[in-house]
Formats: sequence, C-alpha cells, structure tokens
Amino acid sequence: MKEQLVCGEKKIHKNLLEEIDRKIPDEEKLYDVAELFKVFGDSTRIRILTVLLEAEVCVCDLSEYLKMTVSAVSHQLKILKQSKLIKSRRDGKSVFYSLSDEHVRSIISQGIEHVEE
Repeated sequence: MKEQLVCGEKKIHKNLLEEIDRKIPDEEKLYDVAELFKVFGDSTRIRILTVLLEAEVCVCDLSEYLKMTVSAVSHQLKILKQSKLIKSRRDGKSVFYSLSDEHVRSIISQGIEHVEE
C-alpha cells in the first residue's frame, strides 16, 4: 500500500506558517541560491573546485591535470569567478586561482562526504 502524502484533514497551522515566513529568505535571495546551485550542477566545474580544494593553481596546471584545453578551463573559471566561488591572484605573468572562502570549501567537502556515505 502506498503512503499518501496529503493531510488527513484540511487544517492550516497559521502560527507555524508565520514562524516559517519570518525565517525564510525573500524570493530574490532564494533565486540567487538556486542560481548558485546551478553552477555546482556542472561536473567540470566540480572537478575544478575539487582541485582548488587541494591547492592554488594556474590555468595551465588545471588544463593539464583535467586533460582539457586552456580555453575550456578559462571559460569555466570565468563562470566560477562570476559566482564568487573562486578568486584569482596575479604573480608576474601567471594568474593563480583558489577557492574564494571557507564557505565554498565546506560546500565542496560536504558534497563529497555526502556522496561517499
């Protein structure tokens, strides 16, 4: 027998809904969160973020490690940078990339941990 996912009776719990409404971010912030998770929805970008979890690297090193063209890696880096997931640092003629902060490190680490369970 299938479990029904509906209420047995129509009863609205207004106090609960008001409390939830006070805690949930506004629609614009929720949209931004959804857009952020779309960026995480690409396996190439996840591969890049996983490398950056381990070390700060330049585009050439990333393209070599991932067996991709510099152009393809650069395109993905642009998306990650626009999403504020990575940052860059210039050293002479080279640009090195790293995760932007501990939040990104935590998201990637927890994602890996979740799928390994």
